[in-house]
Amino acid sequence: MSAADLEAPLCLPRRQLTRLPRAALPQGTIDTHFHVFRAGAPLNTPRSYTPDIATTADWIEFSDSLGIARGVLVQPSVSGLDNRVLLEALAAYPDRLRGIVVIDPETAATEIERLDRLGVRGVRINTRNKGGLPLAAAKTLAESIAPFGWSLQLQINPEQLPDIAAMLSGIRLPIVIDHLGFIPLATETRSRHVDALRRLLDAADTYVKVTAPYRLTKDMNDQGFAEVGRALAASHAERLLWGSDWPHTELWDGMPDDADLIETMRAAIDNPTIAEKIFVRNAEALFFGR
Repeated sequence: MSAADLEAPLCLPRRQLTRLPRAALPQGTIDTHFHVFRAGAPLNTPRSYTPDIATTADWIEFSDSLGIARGVLVQPSVSGLDNRVLLEALAAYPDRLRGIVVIDPETAATEIERLDRLGVRGVRINTRNKGGLPLAAAKTLAESIAPFGWSLQLQINPEQLPDIAAMLSGIRLPIVIDHLGFIPLATETRSRHVDALRRLLDAADTYVKVTAPYRLTKDMNDQGFAEVGRALAASHAERLLWGSDWPHTELWDGMPDDADLIETMRAAIDNPTIAEKIFVRNAEALFFGR
């Protein structure tokens, strides 16, 4: 094992479901953000973490228990450009899953076409983790994937939000921001960050994932996540997406309960019409139109 591998700590194992959320997910719910990890699959070096094994079959069991109908599998940074585990999952569940890959910006159109046939619907840029693609790759990738109707998914730092619109000017395809842009939930700065997200959502074809509150705060009793979700839903319900972030990577000192996470989200989005958009319809149009 290399020194770089030793610097990538092993994530906590996910918690098993012990109960169902008090409020069920809407019928047809689509999980737009989860990862899978197969034993023996190669891992990128360097990387930010070492995952606990969580397979496609494990996610299927998890989603069946919660009534999740379909899912969008996101390539994790620790797998680098090796999308084999993701593609295996898409091949096993072609009607149920779509994928977001990480590819070389110079990937040939014939390879992108092959990935498209397999159910891939986007490329991920990740400026927060080792092994992720940089924002500098966005325009080259956008030119390659736009003919296929794919999205460009961004895992970025909140400090990058104000500059994203200018940085991506001229890109004509859907942009998806992971995990509320990782904005801090402190009350003194929250409104500024929410305004930055709203400005992005006002731009054509921009979406935000209302996911993973534990990536924004260590206090799981913090009401800021629900308040931000409620505020964005009031103004941009048609631009929000829900995802489980299962199996909750990069956690070493506390693993959330999935029923608790869903209850937090359901309490924030309690209007049935708005919930239908965020949990089902927006993702359906973006990822499952074909």
